[in-house]
Amino acid sequence: MSDFTEVPVLDYALSTSEETKPAFLEKLKHALLEVGFLYVKNTGIDTVLVDNVVRLGEAFFDLPEEEKLRLEMKNSPHFVGYSRLGNEITKSATDWREQFDLGTELPVPADDEPRYRWLRGPNQWPSESALPEFKKTYTEYMDAMGSFSEQFLSLVAEALGLERDLFAKYYEGSESASGTKRQDRLKIVRYPDAAELKVEESDKVLGVGPHKDSDLSSYLLQASDHKGLQIQNYSGTWIDCPPIPGTFVVAMGKGMEAITGGVCVATTHRVIAPAVGEGSRFSIPFFQGVSYDTRYESIEIPEEVKKLKREVVKGDAETSPRPGDFRLLGEATLVNRVKSHPDVGAKFYPEVLAKIRSQEAASAAVGEALPSEKAATKHAESLLLIPGPANTITNSTDEGGSIPAPRMRPRAPTIVLEKIESDIPSYGEDPGPDGSIERKEAWKMRQADATPDEVIVITPVDEHSGSLGFMNIKGTRGSLGAGLAP
Repeated sequence: MSDFTEVPVLDYALSTSEETKPAFLEKLKHALLEVGFLYVKNTGIDTVLVDNVVRLGEAFFDLPEEEKLRLEMKNSPHFVGYSRLGNEITKSATDWREQFDLGTELPVPADDEPRYRWLRGPNQWPSESALPEFKKTYTEYMDAMGSFSEQFLSLVAEALGLERDLFAKYYEGSESASGTKRQDRLKIVRYPDAAELKVEESDKVLGVGPHKDSDLSSYLLQASDHKGLQIQNYSGTWIDCPPIPGTFVVAMGKGMEAITGGVCVATTHRVIAPAVGEGSRFSIPFFQGVSYDTRYESIEIPEEVKKLKREVVKGDAETSPRPGDFRLLGEATLVNRVKSHPDVGAKFYPEVLAKIRSQEAASAAVGEALPSEKAATKHAESLLLIPGPANTITNSTDEGGSIPAPRMRPRAPTIVLEKIESDIPSYGEDPGPDGSIERKEAWKMRQADATPDEVIVITPVDEHSGSLGFMNIKGTRGSLGAGLAP
Protein backbone atom coordinates (compact mmCIF):
# COMPACT_ATOMS: atom_id res chain seq x y z
CA MET A 1 0.00 0.00 0.00
CA SER A 2 1.27 3.46 -0.89
CA ASP A 3 1.75 5.60 2.19
CA PHE A 4 2.86 9.16 2.87
CA THR A 5 5.51 10.27 5.34
CA GLU A 6 5.31 14.05 4.90
CA VAL A 7 2.87 16.76 3.84
CA PRO A 8 3.53 18.19 0.35
CA VAL A 9 4.17 21.92 -0.18
CA LEU A 10 2.59 23.56 -3.24
CA ASP A 11 3.46 26.95 -4.69
CA TYR A 12 0.15 28.62 -5.51
CA ALA A 13 1.91 31.18 -7.73
CA LEU A 14 2.61 28.39 -10.24
CA SER A 15 -1.13 28.05 -10.87
CA THR A 16 -1.31 31.59 -12.26
CA SER A 17 0.94 30.92 -15.28
CA GLU A 18 -0.13 28.84 -18.26
CA GLU A 19 3.41 27.48 -18.50
CA THR A 20 3.63 26.21 -14.92
CA LYS A 21 -0.03 25.45 -14.21
CA PRO A 22 -0.03 21.87 -15.61
CA ALA A 23 2.78 20.83 -13.26
CA PHE A 24 0.98 22.51 -10.35
CA LEU A 25 -2.25 20.64 -11.12
CA GLU A 26 -0.42 17.33 -11.35
CA LYS A 27 1.19 17.86 -7.94
CA LEU A 28 -2.16 18.97 -6.52
CA LYS A 29 -3.85 15.84 -7.86
CA HIS A 30 -1.38 13.56 -6.11
CA ALA A 31 -1.76 15.53 -2.85
CA LEU A 32 -5.55 15.15 -3.03
CA LEU A 33 -5.46 11.44 -3.80
CA GLU A 34 -2.65 10.36 -1.50
CA VAL A 35 -2.64 12.73 1.49
CA GLY A 36 -5.69 15.01 1.70
CA PHE A 37 -3.50 17.64 3.40
CA LEU A 38 -1.04 20.08 1.85
CA TYR A 39 0.79 23.32 2.51
CA VAL A 40 0.20 26.16 0.07
CA LYS A 41 2.53 29.17 -0.21
CA ASN A 42 2.53 32.41 -2.22
CA THR A 43 -1.26 32.66 -1.99
CA GLY A 44 -1.46 36.40 -2.63
CA ILE A 45 -3.24 37.00 0.71
CA ASP A 46 -2.00 40.34 2.10
CA THR A 47 0.83 39.53 4.53
CA VAL A 48 0.15 42.69 6.57
CA LEU A 49 -3.45 41.52 6.98
CA VAL A 50 -2.27 38.07 8.08
CA ASP A 51 0.13 39.61 10.61
CA ASN A 52 -2.68 41.71 12.06
CA VAL A 53 -4.95 38.67 12.24
CA VAL A 54 -2.31 36.81 14.26
CA ARG A 55 -1.60 39.79 16.53
CA LEU A 56 -5.25 40.49 17.28
CA GLY A 57 -6.06 36.80 17.62
CA GLU A 58 -3.50 36.37 20.38
CA ALA A 59 -4.61 39.64 22.00
CA PHE A 60 -8.18 38.37 22.23
CA PHE A 61 -7.21 35.86 24.91
CA ASP A 62 -5.63 38.63 26.98
CA LEU A 63 -8.97 40.45 27.28
CA PRO A 64 -10.48 40.76 30.76
CA GLU A 65 -12.41 37.68 31.76
CA GLU A 66 -15.69 39.62 31.98
CA GLU A 67 -15.33 40.78 28.36
CA LYS A 68 -14.72 37.24 27.10
CA LEU A 69 -17.63 35.87 29.14
CA ARG A 70 -19.88 38.57 27.68
CA LEU A 71 -19.19 36.92 24.32
CA GLU A 72 -19.75 33.30 25.41
CA MET A 73 -21.11 31.03 22.71
CA LYS A 74 -24.00 29.96 24.93
CA ASN A 75 -25.45 33.44 24.36
CA SER A 76 -25.80 32.81 20.61
CA PRO A 77 -28.16 30.41 18.79
CA HIS A 78 -25.74 30.65 15.84
CA PHE A 79 -22.86 28.88 17.63
CA VAL A 80 -20.52 31.87 17.44
CA GLY A 81 -18.62 33.35 20.35
CA TYR A 82 -16.18 32.45 23.11
CA SER A 83 -15.64 28.94 24.52
CA ARG A 84 -13.79 28.49 27.78
CA LEU A 85 -10.97 25.99 28.14
CA GLY A 86 -12.36 22.45 27.97
CA ASN A 87 -15.85 23.57 26.93
CA GLU A 88 -15.98 21.91 23.48
CA ILE A 89 -16.34 18.20 22.75
CA THR A 90 -14.92 16.36 19.74
CA LYS A 91 -15.92 12.72 19.28
CA SER A 92 -17.13 12.45 22.89
CA ALA A 93 -13.79 13.74 24.28
CA THR A 94 -13.00 17.11 25.86
CA ASP A 95 -10.90 19.51 23.77
CA TRP A 96 -8.22 21.22 25.85
CA ARG A 97 -8.32 24.53 24.05
CA GLU A 98 -9.77 27.98 24.51
CA GLN A 99 -11.34 29.48 21.40
CA PHE A 100 -13.43 32.18 19.74
CA ASP A 101 -15.71 31.27 16.83
CA LEU A 102 -16.72 33.67 14.07
CA GLY A 103 -18.66 33.40 10.83
CA THR A 104 -19.60 35.47 7.84
CA GLU A 105 -21.76 38.28 9.21
CA LEU A 106 -25.37 37.53 8.21
CA PRO A 107 -28.85 38.68 9.31
CA VAL A 108 -31.00 36.53 11.59
CA PRO A 109 -33.26 33.99 9.81
CA ALA A 110 -37.05 34.29 10.17
CA ASP A 111 -38.76 32.51 13.06
CA ASP A 112 -40.69 30.20 10.71
CA GLU A 113 -37.61 28.96 8.85
CA PRO A 114 -36.22 25.45 9.45
CA ARG A 115 -34.27 25.19 12.69
CA TYR A 116 -31.00 24.32 10.96
CA ARG A 117 -30.95 27.73 9.25
CA TRP A 118 -30.46 29.29 12.67
CA LEU A 119 -26.89 28.11 12.38
CA ARG A 120 -26.61 31.29 10.31
CA GLY A 121 -26.66 34.75 11.83
CA PRO A 122 -24.62 37.64 13.25
CA ASN A 123 -21.43 37.37 15.28
CA GLN A 124 -20.65 38.46 18.81
CA TRP A 125 -17.79 40.95 18.58
CA PRO A 126 -15.41 42.32 21.21
CA SER A 127 -16.05 46.00 21.86
CA GLU A 128 -13.99 48.39 19.78
CA SER A 129 -12.63 50.00 22.93
CA ALA A 130 -11.45 46.64 24.27
CA LEU A 131 -9.84 45.46 21.01
CA PRO A 132 -9.60 48.17 18.34
CA GLU A 133 -9.69 47.09 14.67
CA PHE A 134 -10.60 43.49 15.57
CA LYS A 135 -13.95 43.40 13.76
CA LYS A 136 -12.63 45.24 10.70
CA THR A 137 -9.54 43.03 10.43
CA TYR A 138 -11.33 39.71 10.82
CA THR A 139 -14.14 40.69 8.46
CA GLU A 140 -11.55 41.57 5.83
CA TYR A 141 -9.64 38.34 6.47
CA MET A 142 -12.74 36.12 6.18
CA ASP A 143 -13.68 37.84 2.90
CA ALA A 144 -10.16 37.28 1.54
CA MET A 145 -10.08 33.63 2.63
CA GLY A 146 -13.57 33.04 1.24
CA SER A 147 -12.45 34.24 -2.19
CA PHE A 148 -9.22 32.26 -2.00
CA SER A 149 -11.06 29.07 -1.03
CA GLU A 150 -13.29 29.38 -4.09
CA GLN A 151 -10.27 29.86 -6.33
CA PHE A 152 -8.50 26.90 -4.75
CA LEU A 153 -11.48 24.57 -5.20
CA SER A 154 -11.62 25.61 -8.85
CA LEU A 155 -8.06 24.29 -9.12
CA VAL A 156 -9.09 21.12 -7.27
CA ALA A 157 -11.79 20.57 -9.89
CA GLU A 158 -9.30 21.08 -12.70
CA ALA A 159 -6.79 18.73 -11.09
CA LEU A 160 -9.49 16.03 -11.07
CA GLY A 161 -10.34 16.65 -14.72
CA LEU A 162 -13.67 18.33 -13.90
CA GLU A 163 -15.33 21.60 -14.85
CA ARG A 164 -13.63 24.50 -13.07
CA ASP A 165 -16.85 25.87 -11.52
CA LEU A 166 -18.22 22.46 -10.49
CA PHE A 167 -18.29 23.16 -6.73
CA ALA A 168 -19.97 26.58 -7.04
CA LYS A 169 -23.42 24.98 -6.90
CA TYR A 170 -22.83 24.09 -3.24
CA TYR A 171 -22.23 27.69 -2.14
CA GLU A 172 -25.57 29.45 -2.52
CA GLY A 173 -28.59 28.62 -0.34
CA SER A 174 -32.35 28.92 -0.71
CA GLU A 175 -34.22 32.17 -0.12
CA SER A 176 -34.01 33.15 3.54
CA ALA A 177 -34.37 36.20 5.74
CA SER A 178 -30.63 35.79 6.35
CA GLY A 179 -29.95 35.91 2.61
CA THR A 180 -28.63 33.23 0.28
CA LYS A 181 -24.91 33.83 0.83
CA ARG A 182 -23.03 30.93 2.39
CA GLN A 183 -21.54 31.35 5.84
CA ASP A 184 -17.84 30.61 6.16
CA ARG A 185 -16.54 29.87 9.66
CA LEU A 186 -13.34 30.67 11.51
CA LYS A 187 -11.86 29.80 14.91
CA ILE A 188 -9.17 31.58 16.87
CA VAL A 189 -7.69 28.87 19.08
CA ARG A 190 -5.30 28.85 22.02
CA TYR A 191 -3.84 25.51 23.13
CA PRO A 192 -2.32 25.90 26.64
CA ASP A 193 0.95 24.12 27.36
CA ALA A 194 1.24 21.14 29.69
CA ALA A 195 2.26 23.33 32.64
CA GLU A 196 -0.95 25.35 32.47
CA LEU A 197 -2.92 22.12 32.12
CA LYS A 198 -1.04 20.76 35.16
CA VAL A 199 0.28 17.64 33.44
CA GLU A 200 3.87 16.52 33.05
CA GLU A 201 3.75 14.92 29.60
CA SER A 202 2.10 16.97 26.87
CA ASP A 203 1.89 14.03 24.45
CA LYS A 204 -0.72 12.52 26.74
CA VAL A 205 -2.98 15.56 26.35
CA LEU A 206 -4.85 16.27 23.14
CA GLY A 207 -5.71 19.88 22.38
CA VAL A 208 -8.24 18.34 20.02
CA GLY A 209 -8.69 14.63 19.44
CA PRO A 210 -8.49 12.69 16.16
CA HIS A 211 -11.13 13.84 13.69
CA LYS A 212 -11.79 14.76 10.08
CA ASP A 213 -13.04 18.17 8.99
CA SER A 214 -16.55 18.49 7.60
CA ASP A 215 -17.77 20.22 4.44
CA LEU A 216 -15.45 20.73 1.47
CA SER A 217 -12.17 22.35 2.53
CA SER A 218 -10.40 24.20 5.36
CA TYR A 219 -7.38 26.53 5.51
CA LEU A 220 -5.27 26.68 8.65
CA LEU A 221 -3.05 29.59 9.64
CA GLN A 222 -0.57 28.22 12.21
CA ALA A 223 -0.16 31.40 14.20
CA SER A 224 2.78 30.42 16.41
CA ASP A 225 5.97 28.40 16.04
CA HIS A 226 4.75 25.41 18.02
CA LYS A 227 4.50 21.93 16.60
CA GLY A 228 1.46 19.89 17.59
CA LEU A 229 -0.64 19.34 14.47
CA GLN A 230 -0.38 15.73 13.27
CA ILE A 231 -2.09 13.82 10.48
CA GLN A 232 -2.57 10.06 10.22
CA ASN A 233 -1.40 8.06 7.22
CA TYR A 234 -2.86 4.80 5.92
CA SER A 235 -0.81 2.63 8.27
CA GLY A 236 -1.95 4.61 11.33
CA THR A 237 1.32 6.50 11.85
CA TRP A 238 1.03 10.11 13.01
CA ILE A 239 2.93 12.52 10.73
CA ASP A 240 3.96 15.95 12.02
CA CYS A 241 2.64 18.99 10.18
CA PRO A 242 4.85 21.76 11.66
CA PRO A 243 4.40 25.47 10.97
CA ILE A 244 6.07 26.75 7.79
CA PRO A 245 6.21 30.55 7.60
CA GLY A 246 4.16 32.05 4.78
CA THR A 247 1.92 29.02 4.26
CA PHE A 248 -1.59 27.80 4.96
CA VAL A 249 -2.36 24.15 5.65
CA VAL A 250 -5.18 23.03 3.36
CA ALA A 251 -7.33 20.03 4.29
CA MET A 252 -10.08 18.32 2.35
CA GLY A 253 -13.25 17.61 4.33
CA LYS A 254 -15.70 14.73 4.55
CA GLY A 255 -18.03 16.54 2.17
CA MET A 256 -15.36 16.55 -0.53
CA GLU A 257 -14.54 12.91 0.16
CA ALA A 258 -18.22 12.01 -0.09
CA ILE A 259 -19.08 13.76 -3.35
CA THR A 260 -15.92 12.42 -5.03
CA GLY A 261 -16.62 8.86 -3.88
CA GLY A 262 -13.48 8.75 -1.76
CA VAL A 263 -11.16 9.90 -4.55
CA CYS A 264 -10.29 13.02 -2.53
CA VAL A 265 -9.14 12.06 0.95
CA ALA A 266 -10.41 13.61 4.19
CA THR A 267 -7.51 12.87 6.50
CA THR A 268 -7.72 12.22 10.23
CA HIS A 269 -5.75 14.75 12.27
CA ARG A 270 -5.22 15.84 15.88
CA VAL A 271 -3.36 18.45 17.96
CA ILE A 272 -0.93 17.60 20.78
CA ALA A 273 -0.68 20.13 23.62
CA PRO A 274 2.60 22.11 23.83
CA ALA A 275 5.20 20.77 26.27
CA VAL A 276 5.93 22.31 29.66
CA GLY A 277 7.55 25.70 29.26
CA GLU A 278 6.70 26.12 25.57
CA GLY A 279 3.78 28.45 26.18
CA SER A 280 0.48 28.48 24.32
CA ARG A 281 0.09 27.37 20.72
CA PHE A 282 -2.16 29.58 18.56
CA SER A 283 -3.93 28.58 15.38
CA ILE A 284 -6.61 30.14 13.19
CA PRO A 285 -8.47 27.65 10.99
CA PHE A 286 -10.83 28.93 8.30
CA PHE A 287 -13.63 26.58 7.19
CA GLN A 288 -15.08 27.16 3.76
CA GLY A 289 -18.86 27.11 4.08
CA VAL A 290 -21.47 25.50 1.91
CA SER A 291 -25.20 26.09 1.90
CA TYR A 292 -27.00 24.33 4.74
CA ASP A 293 -29.79 23.68 2.22
CA THR A 294 -27.52 21.62 0.02
CA ARG A 295 -27.52 17.89 -0.51
CA TYR A 296 -24.21 16.50 -1.71
CA GLU A 297 -24.47 14.91 -5.15
CA SER A 298 -22.09 12.50 -6.76
CA ILE A 299 -19.84 13.72 -9.55
CA GLU A 300 -18.34 11.77 -12.39
CA ILE A 301 -14.61 11.44 -11.79
CA PRO A 302 -12.56 10.59 -14.92
CA GLU A 303 -11.65 6.91 -15.04
CA GLU A 304 -7.93 7.62 -15.22
CA VAL A 305 -8.14 9.49 -11.89
CA LYS A 306 -10.06 6.65 -10.27
CA LYS A 307 -7.50 4.21 -11.64
CA LEU A 308 -4.68 6.26 -10.12
CA LYS A 309 -6.52 6.29 -6.79
CA ARG A 310 -6.83 2.51 -6.88
CA GLU A 311 -3.10 2.24 -7.52
CA VAL A 312 -2.39 4.52 -4.55
CA VAL A 313 -4.50 2.69 -1.96
CA LYS A 314 -4.41 -0.76 -3.61
CA GLY A 315 -8.15 -1.05 -3.16
CA ASP A 316 -11.52 0.55 -3.82
CA ALA A 317 -11.56 4.33 -3.48
CA GLU A 318 -14.94 4.73 -1.86
CA THR A 319 -14.51 4.83 1.92
CA SER A 320 -16.87 7.70 2.69
CA PRO A 321 -20.64 8.16 2.76
CA ARG A 322 -22.27 7.86 -0.62
CA PRO A 323 -23.58 11.34 -1.50
CA GLY A 324 -27.13 10.52 -2.53
CA ASP A 325 -27.88 9.17 0.93
CA PHE A 326 -27.79 12.54 2.71
CA ARG A 327 -30.82 14.68 3.42
CA LEU A 328 -29.82 18.29 4.02
CA LEU A 329 -26.39 19.23 5.28
CA GLY A 330 -27.84 21.72 7.76
CA GLU A 331 -29.79 19.01 9.60
CA ALA A 332 -26.68 16.94 10.29
CA THR A 333 -24.63 20.04 11.09
CA LEU A 334 -27.12 21.20 13.72
CA VAL A 335 -27.05 17.81 15.46
CA ASN A 336 -23.25 17.82 15.46
CA ARG A 337 -23.05 21.39 16.80
CA VAL A 338 -25.47 20.59 19.63
CA LYS A 339 -23.41 17.53 20.52
CA SER A 340 -20.21 19.64 20.56
CA HIS A 341 -21.82 22.49 22.53
CA PRO A 342 -24.61 21.03 24.70
CA ASP A 343 -24.85 24.28 26.68
CA VAL A 344 -25.95 26.08 23.50
CA GLY A 345 -28.26 23.19 22.70
CA ALA A 346 -29.89 23.32 26.14
CA LYS A 347 -30.64 27.02 25.77
CA PHE A 348 -31.70 27.31 22.12
CA TYR A 349 -32.34 23.78 20.81
CA PRO A 350 -33.69 21.83 23.80
CA GLU A 351 -35.79 19.55 21.59
CA VAL A 352 -32.71 18.52 19.60
CA LEU A 353 -30.63 17.96 22.74
CA ALA A 354 -33.47 15.97 24.33
CA LYS A 355 -33.67 13.71 21.29
CA ILE A 356 -29.92 13.18 21.36
CA ARG A 357 -29.99 12.33 25.06
CA SER A 358 -32.96 10.02 24.51
CA GLN A 359 -31.14 8.30 21.68
CA GLU A 360 -28.04 7.82 23.82
CA ALA A 361 -30.09 6.13 26.51
CA ALA A 362 -31.91 3.98 23.95
CA SER A 363 -28.62 3.05 22.31
CA ALA A 364 -27.24 1.75 25.59
CA ALA A 365 -30.35 -0.39 26.06
CA VAL A 366 -30.18 -1.71 22.51
CA GLY A 367 -26.52 -2.53 23.02
CA GLU A 368 -27.41 -4.77 25.96
CA ALA A 369 -30.02 -6.52 23.84
CA LEU A 370 -27.59 -7.06 20.94
CA PRO A 371 -24.58 -8.90 22.40
CA SER A 372 -24.01 -10.72 19.16
CA GLU A 373 -21.04 -9.39 17.23
CA LYS A 374 -22.55 -10.76 14.04
CA ALA A 375 -25.91 -9.07 14.62
CA ALA A 376 -24.30 -5.71 15.34
CA THR A 377 -22.05 -5.95 12.30
CA LYS A 378 -24.94 -6.96 10.02
CA HIS A 379 -26.97 -3.98 11.24
CA ALA A 380 -24.07 -1.60 10.68
CA GLU A 381 -23.56 -2.82 7.11
CA SER A 382 -27.07 -1.65 6.20
CA LEU A 383 -26.35 1.94 7.18
CA LEU A 384 -24.61 4.91 5.66
CA LEU A 385 -21.40 5.00 7.65
CA ILE A 386 -18.77 7.64 8.32
CA PRO A 387 -15.36 6.12 9.13
CA GLY A 388 -13.23 7.29 12.04
CA PRO A 389 -9.52 7.17 12.85
CA ALA A 390 -7.76 3.82 13.01
CA ASN A 391 -4.61 2.40 14.57
CA THR A 392 -3.09 -0.85 13.40
CA ILE A 393 -3.01 -4.18 15.24
CA THR A 394 -2.74 -7.74 13.94
CA ASN A 395 -5.62 -10.11 13.26
CA SER A 396 -5.68 -13.58 11.73
CA THR A 397 -7.05 -14.30 8.27
CA ASP A 398 -9.18 -17.29 7.31
CA GLU A 399 -6.08 -18.76 5.68
CA GLY A 400 -4.21 -18.68 9.00
CA GLY A 401 -1.86 -15.82 8.16
CA SER A 402 -1.51 -12.49 9.91
CA ILE A 403 -2.36 -9.16 8.32
CA PRO A 404 -2.75 -5.68 9.77
CA ALA A 405 -6.28 -4.79 10.83
CA PRO A 406 -7.38 -1.45 12.18
CA ARG A 407 -8.15 -0.91 15.82
CA MET A 408 -10.63 1.85 16.58
CA ARG A 409 -10.67 4.14 19.59
CA PRO A 410 -14.09 4.93 21.16
CA ARG A 411 -15.77 7.52 18.97
CA ALA A 412 -18.78 9.78 18.95
CA PRO A 413 -21.92 8.35 17.33
CA THR A 414 -22.08 8.24 13.55
CA ILE A 415 -24.92 10.42 12.27
CA VAL A 416 -26.96 8.64 9.57
CA LEU A 417 -29.51 10.70 7.70
CA GLU A 418 -31.05 7.93 5.63
CA LYS A 419 -30.83 4.20 6.03
CA ILE A 420 -29.80 2.37 2.87
CA GLU A 421 -30.64 -1.24 2.21
CA SER A 422 -27.92 -3.10 0.35
CA ASP A 423 -26.54 -6.60 0.10
CA ILE A 424 -23.09 -5.13 -0.58
CA PRO A 425 -21.27 -3.60 2.40
CA SER A 426 -20.29 0.05 2.07
CA TYR A 427 -16.65 -0.94 2.43
CA GLY A 428 -16.69 -3.28 -0.61
CA GLU A 429 -16.50 -7.03 -1.01
CA ASP A 430 -13.93 -9.36 0.57
CA PRO A 431 -11.11 -9.83 -1.97
CA GLY A 432 -11.18 -13.57 -1.11
CA PRO A 433 -8.39 -16.13 -0.91
CA ASP A 434 -6.90 -15.04 -4.22
CA GLY A 435 -6.59 -11.40 -3.17
CA SER A 436 -3.20 -9.90 -2.43
CA ILE A 437 -2.05 -9.07 1.09
CA GLU A 438 -2.31 -5.37 0.18
CA ARG A 439 -5.93 -5.71 -0.93
CA LYS A 440 -6.82 -7.70 2.17
CA GLU A 441 -5.16 -5.08 4.35
CA ALA A 442 -7.08 -2.26 2.65
CA TRP A 443 -10.36 -4.19 2.89
CA LYS A 444 -9.87 -4.93 6.59
CA MET A 445 -9.14 -1.27 7.27
CA ARG A 446 -12.25 -0.12 5.37
CA GLN A 447 -14.34 -2.73 7.16
CA ALA A 448 -13.27 -1.53 10.60
CA ASP A 449 -13.61 2.13 9.63
CA ALA A 450 -17.18 1.37 8.57
CA THR A 451 -18.08 -0.11 11.97
CA PRO A 452 -18.84 2.74 14.37
CA ASP A 453 -19.08 2.49 18.12
CA GLU A 454 -22.57 3.89 17.92
CA VAL A 455 -24.98 4.67 15.09
CA ILE A 456 -27.67 7.33 15.02
CA VAL A 457 -30.37 6.99 12.36
CA ILE A 458 -32.34 10.18 11.79
CA THR A 459 -35.64 9.68 9.98
CA PRO A 460 -37.96 12.62 9.20
CA VAL A 461 -41.58 12.18 10.23
CA ASP A 462 -42.63 14.89 7.80
CA GLU A 463 -40.64 14.90 4.56
CA HIS A 464 -41.58 18.55 3.98
CA SER A 465 -40.97 20.02 7.41
CA GLY A 466 -37.19 20.39 7.05
CA SER A 467 -36.96 20.70 10.82
CA LEU A 468 -35.19 18.56 13.36
CA GLY A 469 -38.10 19.27 15.65
CA PHE A 470 -40.03 16.77 13.54
CA MET A 471 -37.48 13.98 13.39
CA ASN A 472 -37.22 10.66 15.19
CA ILE A 473 -33.80 9.55 16.35
CA LYS A 474 -33.08 5.84 16.64
CA GLY A 475 -29.86 4.08 17.54
CA THR A 476 -27.99 0.86 17.96
CA ARG A 477 -24.92 -0.13 19.87
CA GLY A 478 -23.33 -3.50 20.30
CA SER A 479 -20.18 -5.55 20.33
CA LEU A 480 -18.47 -4.47 17.15
CA GLY A 481 -15.94 -7.16 16.38
CA ALA A 482 -12.56 -8.57 17.20
CA GLY A 483 -9.78 -6.09 17.47
CA LEU A 484 -12.01 -3.08 18.08
CA ALA A 485 -11.63 -0.98 21.19
CA PRO A 486 -14.48 -1.43 23.70
